Amino acid sequence: MARFVNYLLVPIQTAKFAASGGEYGVITNVYAYVAILIVLLTFGMETTFFRFMNKEDENRKLIYSTTLRMVGTVALVSTVLVLMFCKPIASMVGYADHPEYVGVMYATVAIDAFSCILFDYLRCEHKPLKFAFLKIATIVVNILLNVVYFFVLPALHINPFGMYGDNWHFDVAWVFYINIFCSTACLLFLHKELRGITGGFDWKSCRNMLTYAWPILVMGLAGQLNQCASQILFPYFYDGTPAEARAQLGIYGACIKIAMIMMMITQAFRFAYEPFVFSKTRDADNKETYAQTMKYYVVFTLLAFLVVMAYINLLRYIIGPSYWEGLRVVPIVMAAEIMFGVFFNLSFWYKLTDRTIWGAYFSGIGVVVLFAIDIIFIPRFSYMACAWAGFVAYGVSMILSYLIGQRYYPVRYPVRQIMAYVLLAVVLFVAMHFSSKWLPVWGAVLLNTLLLLVFAAYIVKRDMPLASLPVVGKYFKR
Repeated sequence: MARFVNYLLVPIQTAKFAASGGEYGVITNVYAYVAILIVLLTFGMETTFFRFMNKEDENRKLIYSTTLRMVGTVALVSTVLVLMFCKPIASMVGYADHPEYVGVMYATVAIDAFSCILFDYLRCEHKPLKFAFLKIATIVVNILLNVVYFFVLPALHINPFGMYGDNWHFDVAWVFYINIFCSTACLLFLHKELRGITGGFDWKSCRNMLTYAWPILVMGLAGQLNQCASQILFPYFYDGTPAEARAQLGIYGACIKIAMIMMMITQAFRFAYEPFVFSKTRDADNKETYAQTMKYYVVFTLLAFLVVMAYINLLRYIIGPSYWEGLRVVPIVMAAEIMFGVFFNLSFWYKLTDRTIWGAYFSGIGVVVLFAIDIIFIPRFSYMACAWAGFVAYGVSMILSYLIGQRYYPVRYPVRQIMAYVLLAVVLFVAMHFSSKWLPVWGAVLLNTLLLLVFAAYIVKRDMPLASLPVVGKYFKR
């Protein structure tokens, strides 16, 4: 729910920032850095915190305080250093005229990284209501303040602090100011949990936790680079002026938000599937269960893919019209996310056999492939190179994990059945693409809906026979 609500920022910001202005390109680029920095500043301590808090021989109060002090110290010291050298850092990342972008957003990331441990403590203490309320409230307030800034104040001709200048110009810096305000307010509401920092510091626990955390940091960083590296590399390798690079990156950043529907589905699946897998390890039919789960994951993500493609002429209104030229990246990025989900499914062979180093290898190889494609092809193909870089990177990681996994932990996945679904989805996608291109909107929607029903009918006939369904099944047995 929180991720869906946060999605509302896309139409708000793209409606007011034209693609040609490049402001949304700045947002895309800066938040790509944010995603990498949050991994670095938490340095694997979220997972580590859960591991050590659930050890029988550990002092939970001392572990909590030690973790808070470790993450808090790194966040505070690094923030001070960034603020001291804000101008040269801003110049290095392409914002020499706007060092406030760097300072404000790094401080925001530091606050969020520290807050992560406080939120993890809420999860450990089984306080889901406060956890959910603060997460959702922070996002809702962020959206409301964006609405106030972009719509309400200009409509009322109110210009506090001269935030619009003399020409009523929208400044992207205020998007970042709103963000740091929301993060700070959220931290203040966690003041009760913050008292845990007084529990002391244990050097032995610190060393043990760091030993446990560093492989997680490597894997997390590699995984996040696969998600965000293209948005960071793009301004450096685009063959054009910085203003043109920001404009093109903004188009790419806005359009992949539509494709992020698939990321939401994949992440929801990940939350549910991980505990399920570990709970099945002692069952005799566990490998058969993994194989069937893989098939149904692919089937239903392909269905989601086709739904988006069927109604792309309607979904495009999520973003401003000036960004529509980049919609061609949507199917590529969505397909890449499906492969990432397959890679996640396959990853359990090395988790269950305690060979987690392979996860770092596969992710690292994917990062190398992504960097190579971006560096070589961005100058020629612009943001299309970014889309294909992610597609190929995830594809390579997926294939390597499957091939090597079959050696150490063989699972008889129904490859032929899965490929039949993939082939049908590709054929239907091509038909949808041309119908959306050649027919009027209403005609394309009608035809694409029929094509969707073809895919749904194949699912029912092949893997969900109506006669086997509860309640309604009895009517089909007659």
